[in-house]
Amino acid sequence: MPSTEIILTENIPGLGAEADVVKVRRGYARNYLLPQGKAYEVTKQTLRQLDNLRAKRAAREAGELNEAEEIARRINKLRLTFTLETGESGKAFGSVTAQDLMKRLKNEIGHEIDRHRVVLEHPLKTTGEHEVQIKLHHDVTAKFVFQIKSATPEESSKEQHAPSGPITEKARPHRKRTETK
Repeated sequence: MPSTEIILTENIPGLGAEADVVKVRRGYARNYLLPQGKAYEVTKQTLRQLDNLRAKRAAREAGELNEAEEIARRINKLRLTFTLETGESGKAFGSVTAQDLMKRLKNEIGHEIDRHRVVLEHPLKTTGEHEVQIKLHHDVTAKFVFQIKSATPEESSKEQHAPSGPITEKARPHRKRTETK
Protein backbone atom coordinates (compact mmCIF):
# COMPACT_ATOMS: atom_id res chain seq x y z
CA MET A 1 0.00 0.00 0.00
CA PRO A 2 1.41 3.43 -0.87
CA SER A 3 1.90 5.69 2.14
CA THR A 4 2.95 9.27 2.70
CA GLU A 5 4.33 11.29 5.60
CA ILE A 6 2.30 14.15 7.01
CA ILE A 7 2.54 16.63 9.89
CA LEU A 8 -0.55 16.71 12.11
CA THR A 9 -1.96 20.13 13.05
CA GLU A 10 -4.25 18.82 15.81
CA ASN A 11 -4.77 15.77 17.99
CA ILE A 12 -6.27 12.83 16.13
CA PRO A 13 -7.17 9.83 18.32
CA GLY A 14 -5.38 6.68 17.27
CA LEU A 15 -3.01 8.54 14.96
CA GLY A 16 -1.04 11.13 16.88
CA ALA A 17 -0.85 14.53 18.51
CA GLU A 18 -0.29 17.99 17.17
CA ALA A 19 3.13 18.47 15.48
CA ASP A 20 3.74 14.72 15.09
CA VAL A 21 5.15 13.45 11.80
CA VAL A 22 3.28 10.24 10.93
CA LYS A 23 2.95 7.87 8.00
CA VAL A 24 -0.55 7.29 6.68
CA ARG A 25 -2.05 5.89 3.51
CA ARG A 26 -2.16 8.34 0.65
CA GLY A 27 -5.92 8.15 0.25
CA TYR A 28 -6.54 8.95 3.92
CA ALA A 29 -4.22 11.95 3.69
CA ARG A 30 -5.48 13.16 0.31
CA ASN A 31 -9.22 12.65 0.94
CA TYR A 32 -9.61 13.48 4.63
CA LEU A 33 -6.66 14.92 6.57
CA LEU A 34 -5.41 17.50 4.04
CA PRO A 35 -8.81 18.92 2.93
CA GLN A 36 -10.00 19.16 6.55
CA GLY A 37 -6.87 21.09 7.54
CA LYS A 38 -5.86 18.44 10.06
CA ALA A 39 -2.45 17.87 8.47
CA TYR A 40 0.21 19.24 6.11
CA GLU A 41 2.32 17.34 3.64
CA VAL A 42 5.98 17.01 4.67
CA THR A 43 7.98 19.48 2.59
CA LYS A 44 11.00 21.69 3.34
CA GLN A 45 8.70 24.63 4.05
CA THR A 46 6.40 22.70 6.41
CA LEU A 47 9.38 21.21 8.26
CA ARG A 48 10.40 24.81 9.08
CA GLN A 49 6.91 25.40 10.48
CA LEU A 50 7.26 22.30 12.67
CA ASP A 51 8.96 24.29 15.47
CA ASN A 52 6.01 26.69 15.55
CA LEU A 53 3.58 23.78 15.79
CA ARG A 54 5.60 22.20 18.61
CA ALA A 55 5.63 25.48 20.54
CA LYS A 56 1.86 25.79 20.04
CA ARG A 57 1.41 22.19 21.26
CA ALA A 58 3.58 22.79 24.35
CA ALA A 59 1.60 25.91 25.24
CA ARG A 60 -1.73 24.10 24.81
CA GLU A 61 -0.60 21.13 26.92
CA ALA A 62 0.71 23.42 29.68
CA GLY A 63 -2.64 25.24 29.73
CA GLU A 64 -4.56 21.96 29.89
CA LEU A 65 -2.34 20.72 32.73
CA ASN A 66 -2.83 23.92 34.76
CA GLU A 67 -6.58 23.80 34.20
CA ALA A 68 -6.73 20.12 35.23
CA GLU A 69 -4.74 20.80 38.41
CA GLU A 70 -7.07 23.68 39.35
CA ILE A 71 -10.17 21.54 38.79
CA ALA A 72 -8.58 18.69 40.79
CA ARG A 73 -7.99 21.03 43.75
CA ARG A 74 -11.63 22.15 43.65
CA ILE A 75 -12.91 18.56 43.40
CA ASN A 76 -10.68 17.34 46.26
CA LYS A 77 -12.13 20.01 48.59
CA LEU A 78 -15.72 19.26 47.62
CA ARG A 79 -17.96 17.15 49.89
CA LEU A 80 -21.40 16.28 48.52
CA THR A 81 -24.33 14.19 49.69
CA PHE A 82 -26.57 12.14 47.43
CA THR A 83 -29.97 10.95 48.66
CA LEU A 84 -31.50 7.65 47.54
CA GLU A 85 -34.88 6.12 48.31
CA THR A 86 -34.47 2.91 50.28
CA GLY A 87 -36.84 0.12 51.21
CA GLU A 88 -37.51 -1.42 54.61
CA SER A 89 -34.44 -3.63 54.39
CA GLY A 90 -32.18 -0.65 53.57
CA LYS A 91 -31.71 -1.65 49.94
CA ALA A 92 -31.64 1.31 47.56
CA PHE A 93 -34.23 1.59 44.80
CA GLY A 94 -31.91 3.62 42.59
CA SER A 95 -28.19 4.08 42.23
CA VAL A 96 -25.56 6.77 41.78
CA THR A 97 -23.93 6.51 38.37
CA ALA A 98 -21.04 8.33 36.70
CA GLN A 99 -23.59 10.49 34.86
CA ASP A 100 -25.17 11.55 38.18
CA LEU A 101 -21.74 12.41 39.58
CA MET A 102 -20.84 14.54 36.56
CA LYS A 103 -24.15 16.44 36.57
CA ARG A 104 -23.68 17.27 40.25
CA LEU A 105 -20.03 18.27 39.76
CA LYS A 106 -21.02 20.56 36.88
CA ASN A 107 -23.55 22.29 39.13
CA GLU A 108 -21.06 22.65 42.00
CA ILE A 109 -17.81 23.64 40.29
CA GLY A 110 -19.23 25.04 37.05
CA HIS A 111 -17.01 22.97 34.77
CA GLU A 112 -18.21 20.12 32.56
CA ILE A 113 -16.26 16.87 32.83
CA ASP A 114 -16.75 13.87 30.57
CA ARG A 115 -18.39 10.96 32.40
CA HIS A 116 -15.92 8.54 30.85
CA ARG A 117 -13.17 10.06 32.97
CA VAL A 118 -14.78 8.72 36.16
CA VAL A 119 -13.29 5.45 37.42
CA LEU A 120 -16.46 3.67 38.57
CA GLU A 121 -16.71 -0.11 38.16
CA HIS A 122 -20.46 -0.28 38.84
CA PRO A 123 -23.25 2.08 39.93
CA LEU A 124 -23.24 2.70 43.70
CA LYS A 125 -26.29 1.43 45.59
CA THR A 126 -25.06 1.34 49.19
CA THR A 127 -25.30 4.13 51.73
CA GLY A 128 -22.21 5.57 53.36
CA GLU A 129 -19.08 7.39 52.25
CA HIS A 130 -17.59 6.62 48.84
CA GLU A 131 -14.43 7.72 47.05
CA VAL A 132 -14.18 7.86 43.26
CA GLN A 133 -11.18 8.81 41.13
CA ILE A 134 -11.58 11.18 38.20
CA LYS A 135 -8.85 11.23 35.54
CA LEU A 136 -8.72 14.86 34.44
CA HIS A 137 -5.43 14.65 32.54
CA HIS A 138 -2.92 11.87 31.93
CA ASP A 139 -0.84 13.33 34.80
CA VAL A 140 -3.67 14.58 37.07
CA THR A 141 -6.19 12.47 38.99
CA ALA A 142 -8.70 13.90 41.47
CA LYS A 143 -10.27 11.99 44.37
CA PHE A 144 -13.95 12.80 44.77
CA VAL A 145 -15.38 11.90 48.18
CA PHE A 146 -19.14 11.94 48.65
CA GLN A 147 -21.82 10.59 50.97
CA ILE A 148 -24.89 8.54 50.01
CA LYS A 149 -27.76 8.75 52.49
CA SER A 150 -31.18 7.22 52.70
CA ALA A 151 -34.12 9.48 51.82
CA THR A 152 -36.20 8.04 54.67
CA PRO A 153 -34.78 8.46 58.18
CA GLU A 154 -34.39 5.12 59.96
CA GLU A 155 -36.10 6.24 63.19
CA SER A 156 -39.27 7.40 61.48
CA SER A 157 -39.47 4.24 59.38
CA LYS A 158 -39.17 2.09 62.52
CA GLU A 159 -41.93 4.07 64.20
CA GLN A 160 -44.20 3.67 61.20
CA HIS A 161 -43.81 -0.10 61.20
CA ALA A 162 -44.30 -0.57 64.94
CA PRO A 163 -47.95 -1.36 65.74
CA SER A 164 -49.42 1.34 67.97
CA GLY A 165 -52.83 -0.12 68.64
CA PRO A 166 -54.89 -3.24 68.05
CA ILE A 167 -54.08 -5.03 64.83
CA THR A 168 -56.94 -4.85 62.35
CA GLU A 169 -57.23 -6.33 58.91
CA LYS A 170 -57.39 -3.88 56.07
CA ALA A 171 -60.20 -4.34 53.63
CA ARG A 172 -58.90 -5.12 50.19
CA PRO A 173 -60.98 -4.45 47.14
CA HIS A 174 -62.40 -7.59 45.62
CA ARG A 175 -61.06 -8.37 42.17
CA LYS A 176 -62.67 -10.66 39.79
CA ARG A 177 -60.32 -13.35 38.52
CA THR A 178 -60.01 -13.72 34.83
CA GLU A 179 -59.22 -17.02 33.26
CA THR A 180 -56.22 -17.29 31.03
CA LYS A 181 -56.43 -19.49 28.00
